[in-house]
Amino acid sequence: MSEWPEGRSNDNRGDRYGRGSASAQPEGARVMRQVRRGEPSAPPYGAPQQGGGYGGVPQQPAYGNGYADGSGYDNGYDSGYNSGQVYGGGPGGGGPGDQYAREPRPAPNWRKRIKWTAIVVLSVLIVTSVATYFWADSKLHRDVDLSKVIDRPAAGAGTNYLIVGSDSRKGMSDEDKKKLHTGSAEGQRTDSMMILHVGDNGDTLVSLPRDSDVEIPSYQGSTSGKVYKGTGRHTKLNAAYAEDGPTLLVRTVEFNTGLHIDHYVEIGFAGFADIVDAVGGVTIDIDKGFKDKYSGADFKSGEQTLNGEQALAFVRTRHAFAASDLQRTKNQQKFLAALAHQVATPSTVLNPFKLYPTLGAGLDSLTVDKDMSLWDLASMFFAMKDVNGGDGTSMNMPVSGSTGGNLVWDKAKVKTLVDELKNDQKVTVTSD
Repeated sequence: MSEWPEGRSNDNRGDRYGRGSASAQPEGARVMRQVRRGEPSAPPYGAPQQGGGYGGVPQQPAYGNGYADGSGYDNGYDSGYNSGQVYGGGPGGGGPGDQYAREPRPAPNWRKRIKWTAIVVLSVLIVTSVATYFWADSKLHRDVDLSKVIDRPAAGAGTNYLIVGSDSRKGMSDEDKKKLHTGSAEGQRTDSMMILHVGDNGDTLVSLPRDSDVEIPSYQGSTSGKVYKGTGRHTKLNAAYAEDGPTLLVRTVEFNTGLHIDHYVEIGFAGFADIVDAVGGVTIDIDKGFKDKYSGADFKSGEQTLNGEQALAFVRTRHAFAASDLQRTKNQQKFLAALAHQVATPSTVLNPFKLYPTLGAGLDSLTVDKDMSLWDLASMFFAMKDVNGGDGTSMNMPVSGSTGGNLVWDKAKVKTLVDELKNDQKVTVTSD
């Protein structure tokens, strides 16, 4: 169909662009008012080029208010395209011709950062310390009830620990017994006994030879609760432990010395070896080499690091020495001091992969009295570390001779020693 509707004709379309006009002039583009904010560094796109013309694009009508056809429409909006500041205008921009300076980044508040770092570190340390305390406290075996010990001497100044190394084979396999040369004897005895006095005038470690001649006094049975009257019977000190365990041993030591025992600590064969292995071995200087087929000892002289098996052989050996048990007690004191020093080194204390296994092995292996706290145990440990140096004293119980194979204590020296310990005085007595 070539006819247009009434009132319309192809001739009336005029020169409007997009209506089929053959005119080369398009309808003027809708533009916004230009508000210049500064001269751009380069002519905007479409500006006249040198020599005239618009780079091949027909020149547009001059910009004015509203449409190019002069319709007068104006909404007051400035897009910014003509000034090149659509994205760069205003603070924090960055486009060409931006007249606003970028605001500087504020300097870090180091005092605040250090403060919060310190708070976080301190909080972690507190939480870790509290957790470690309760973990360690739960591992202590508080099995010895010293309230069952009767007729006790009055307590003196300072704190006295009775430290016992037993030949307990509890939890050991046949292979372990063979490896550690412990044998398979039934029952339980003590291989070493020591009194550690912790006071203000120097710490003192006194070894009690297991063959010491002592009197078994009246005592209350640890299981039956029955009181057994003393008969004046004499025997070796370690027999008291074999007869009725820790409480009778404490009662016998107190009766024969007159010294009040505040705390009891015991460790068995396997536990001792485990502690040494957990700490990575203990370095000790052996004055003279020795061998002992009973304990499995085979040592050369000089400085060397002992593992758990070797350490146990070192502290148990007595058949290789002319002084027998007296020399063994000296070796025990020497090794325990070296062990305490090794545990207290930064390489152990600051290394959780070594510290916690060491604490675990030690605490799992210890049997203590019901009133023992971790603070008491720590005090004992650090005193043990210092007895071989500084103001500390390490000695055997003074001996005057022997009877029937048992070692007889020197009564005069023992009395002086006990009086000095009771009054927390500097020890002047020697075991020589």
